[in-house]
Amino acid sequence: MITRPTSLWIGIACLILGQWTLSLLDTAGKLLAQAGYHVVMIAWMRYTINTAVMALTLAPLYRRRTGTSILRSRHPGLQVFRALLLLLSTLVFFSVLKIVPLAEGTAMNFCAPLIVLAVSPWMLKEKSYPSRWIAVGLGFVGMLVVMRPGGAISSTGVMLGAASACVFAIVSMLNRKMNQFDPPVVTLFYGGLIGMLASTCIVPFFWSTQSMTLREGLILASTGVTSTLGHFLVNTAYRHAEASLLTPFFYLQVISATTMGWLVFGQLPDMLTTAGIAIICASGMGAAYVEHRRSHR
Repeated sequence: MITRPTSLWIGIACLILGQWTLSLLDTAGKLLAQAGYHVVMIAWMRYTINTAVMALTLAPLYRRRTGTSILRSRHPGLQVFRALLLLLSTLVFFSVLKIVPLAEGTAMNFCAPLIVLAVSPWMLKEKSYPSRWIAVGLGFVGMLVVMRPGGAISSTGVMLGAASACVFAIVSMLNRKMNQFDPPVVTLFYGGLIGMLASTCIVPFFWSTQSMTLREGLILASTGVTSTLGHFLVNTAYRHAEASLLTPFFYLQVISATTMGWLVFGQLPDMLTTAGIAIICASGMGAAYVEHRRSHR
């Protein structure tokens, strides 16, 4: 695939807009969690609206283009398993954001691609390179700096952040696996549908009995809108440019997360935490650059 300059810039713009939109989703989740709403309730609203929008727009379009149902998969069982892990990832990450500042929580999740690089020789049967291990090592150092004792993150936040990165890494590996069998749009729809069904089964046990204000109701509804729009923009970006070219720009989300954390919560990382975040982002961007050069010699 050769990316033309105009198409590349469209892809970059869509990715950056998508990351800012997803930061709005994270901000809404943090606001609601701190207001006393359970993360299961927040995730349920997000997946319900997201699935409704995709069912009304994406599913009919896919049937017209392919003549088949968007639920047709070569490995439906694996799709369901991946979707359940995605729901778990959402629940854990919202739990992280409840007690961890946006910038630090986002940065810890950025360790997921580095975890994938570390385990891909065994899990995905990919060839290992010294550059990948250097990137993983640097990312781990950055993670230790962000999670250091006495820093802004509590021990509970550290454990949840590490768990979030590990679960998201597994989801990322399953994404690579599923893309070999099914179109990405099928995987996207399965993630929303199964997430909605699974969260619907358990949300009655976690439903908040507190009186919801109009502001809180609008914020809760916005999670489905920002989730749908954010993932649509990100998927559009990958249709215009190669993943290896776009991956470095993915780490710009730490800027949007830091900005929203400052504007909404008055939280800014200290200098040492900023250095740790920079190390994580630099290791990820460096790995993406090397991988792109290796595949386009």
